[in-house]
Amino acid sequence: MSLLLRVGIGYDSHRFGEGGPMRLGGIDIPSDRHCAGHSDGDAICHAVTDALLGAAGLGDIGEMFPDTDAANKGKDSVVMLEAAVSRLHAAGWRVGNVDITVITQQPKIGPHRAAMRDRLATVLGVNSTEVFVKGKTNEGLGWIGREEGLGVIATATILAIGSSTL
Repeated sequence: MSLLLRVGIGYDSHRFGEGGPMRLGGIDIPSDRHCAGHSDGDAICHAVTDALLGAAGLGDIGEMFPDTDAANKGKDSVVMLEAAVSRLHAAGWRVGNVDITVITQQPKIGPHRAAMRDRLATVLGVNSTEVFVKGKTNEGLGWIGREEGLGVIATATILAIGSSTL
């Protein structure tokens, strides 16, 4: 008998670049900095994408959208996440829930949490109660504490399509 539920973990980090806004969780946060990257730098979408793909055994974001491909330059990370969800569905899986921890000194996540949850829930095809975004600081320690960038850890559960419970 195959498993009806799987769990995946995703991680991403980005250094900060000058100029805003900062794109996180599919929304733009007013800021004088942004997450620098080959795409739009949305570390939340990147970590969630990896968590989902990993749970389903479908590779990772770098395989789907290599940074060596010029077509991915500046790409909207929500589009990447939507593609991962489509791949998940094609393989017989659906999103159960997603739990996200953003480690950053700035920006503060709390004021943007509801908008991120709503945006991500729409993209993932789940209720907003199935998505949670937490913000944590690094208490001034290391590169995150020096406000050089941020990190994101995402955990996702996926369920076999057609299953409702374990």
